[in-house]
Amino acid sequence: MARRRRYSLVYAVEVKQHLRSIEAKYHSLIREAIEEQLFYEPNVETRNRKPLMQPASFDSTWEIRFGPDNRFRLLYDIDQEEREVHILAIGVKVGHRLVVGGEEIEL
Repeated sequence: MARRRRYSLVYAVEVKQHLRSIEAKYHSLIREAIEEQLFYEPNVETRNRKPLMQPASFDSTWEIRFGPDNRFRLLYDIDQEEREVHILAIGVKVGHRLVVGGEEIEL
């Protein structure tokens, strides 16, 4: 059986600030979701992983929903040639709003 090649994760500089605005108790949950969802098949649509309609915030092309009540959103883009996943933003969904780094983002 062929072994699946893993994608590399590349974080935007701003993501560190985005994480600071999220309670620390959720950081391990976020890390686990990133590793589980993005290492091997980041471009496969699932119930909680979807391509975004363009234009999208942060020039992202994909979104993952996860966490309690699917409150977290991770926006990313994929470089297939380099096998890299570029993590562009991590936010919290509050009602019909997405809050990234303490600021409301237009959906």
